[in-house]
Amino acid sequence: MSTQSPIAISADSFISTEQLMQGKNELVILHSDQRYLLRITRNGKLILTK
Repeated sequence: MSTQSPIAISADSFISTEQLMQGKNELVILHSDQRYLLRITRNGKLILTK
């Protein structure tokens, strides 16, 4: 069984979904000329689709 060391991430590396989504349920993200849709479901789950 292999164990992985946790990755150290500073507190300023985080953004809340409230800040990111700004009250909306869907957000289009442009990454390397590709569009992705990030959405929050009725159950509060995050889904990212291409």
